[in-house]
Amino acid sequence: MPRYADPEYVVQVLQSHGIAPTAQRIKVGELLFGEAQHATPEQVLAGLRAGGARISKATVYNTLNLFASRGLLRQISVDPQRACFDSNTDTHYHFHNLDTGELIDVQAPEVQFQRLPAPPEGMELAGVEVVLRLRKKA
Repeated sequence: MPRYADPEYVVQVLQSHGIAPTAQRIKVGELLFGEAQHATPEQVLAGLRAGGARISKATVYNTLNLFASRGLLRQISVDPQRACFDSNTDTHYHFHNLDTGELIDVQAPEVQFQRLPAPPEGMELAGVEVVLRLRKKA
């Protein structure tokens, strides 16, 4: 069973990021901020509805995108048809199990880059996403 965040904590987090704490946003925050996890919008919707929340799919998508735009979640595109939202916003990377769809955190020190290309003129590097795809050995 997932660990839920305290509603008062969620309200504080939302307000500190300039987000109005509506009832739906608080419910999504309770579900996602209680423990580090990777969740698709469909999983969030199912979790909320299983807990008795009445919330639309569009509200879940809009809330996840808002939280990601304000730095409360990281959106990870694992494939062209599926995005996942990560409640761990610390610098880290991921293994993606192609057989199960599971994402597994890889701590930043475990990945080493010898050199990155210089960004185009007038641009700066805003981040690096690494997804290492796995499948069961044949």
